[in-house]
Amino acid sequence: EYQLMSEMPEVVPPAKEPIFKAPGVVLALIGLFVAIHLVIQWAGEDWRVWSLFAFSFIPARISGGVPFPAIYGSQIWSFLTYAFLHGNWSHLFSNCIWFLVFGTVVARRLGTAKFLLLCAISTITGAAALLVTHWGDGGNVIGASGAVSGLMAAATPVMFGTRLPAVDPDRSGEASIIPLKPSEILSSRGAVVFLLVFFVATLYSGATGWTGTSYVENATIAWEAHLGGFVAGLLTFFLLDHRMDLPSVQS
Repeated sequence: EYQLMSEMPEVVPPAKEPIFKAPGVVLALIGLFVAIHLVIQWAGEDWRVWSLFAFSFIPARISGGVPFPAIYGSQIWSFLTYAFLHGNWSHLFSNCIWFLVFGTVVARRLGTAKFLLLCAISTITGAAALLVTHWGDGGNVIGASGAVSGLMAAATPVMFGTRLPAVDPDRSGEASIIPLKPSEILSSRGAVVFLLVFFVATLYSGATGWTGTSYVENATIAWEAHLGGFVAGLLTFFLLDHRMDLPSVQS
C-alpha cells in the first residue's frame, strides 16, 4: 500500500480543458494557412505558379547533377515555407483539422515557443526525408503534413500518459500528465494501436493518393515527409518536455 508524504498539499481536481478551446498559436497558424491559400486562389494562376516556384520544396534545387532554376535563397527557406502552401481546399481542410486536434494537445503541454520549434523541426525534417528519397526530383512538395505528423507523434506520449490529480492550479490539464517515456510507448496498447493506424494510413495514402495532393507534379502523397516529420516530432518532444516528477511515495 502506498501513501503520499504528509507534506503533500491538498489535491485539487484538474480543470477540464475542452479540445476546441485551442491555444492562440494553433489558431493563428491555421488562420495563416487559410489566409495564404485564399490570397493565392484570389490572385490567379500566375501567382499560384509563382508561389510554387518561390516557396514549395523542390529536391532538384539542392540535389541532382543538372542545375534547376531557383530564386536565390529558396534552397534554404523552402525547407520550411512549403508547409504554408496547399494543393486544394480538401488538402488544406484535412491538415487544418489534424493540426487543431494534435496541435492543441502539444501547445498546451509545451507552450508557444517550444510548440513552434517542434513544428519547425518536424517540417524541416520532412523536407529532408523527401530530399533523400527523391534525390534530383523536380516535383513541388507542399503542405503542412510534416508538421501535422510531428504533432501527432508528440501528442502520443501525452494522450496515453498518466493523468494525475493536479496539486496546484498551474498544473491542470496537460500539465498534470506524466507522459509516456520512450521505453513505455511500445508497452502501451493504446499508443501502439494509434501508431499502427498512423503508419498504415500513411503508407496506404502514399500508395493510392486517397487523402489529397502534397507532391504536386505527380499528384501523390509525400509520405516520406509524413514519416520524417513523425520521427522528428517524437524525438523533439522528449528533448523539449520537462517531465513532471511523480510525488514522493512511501510504502
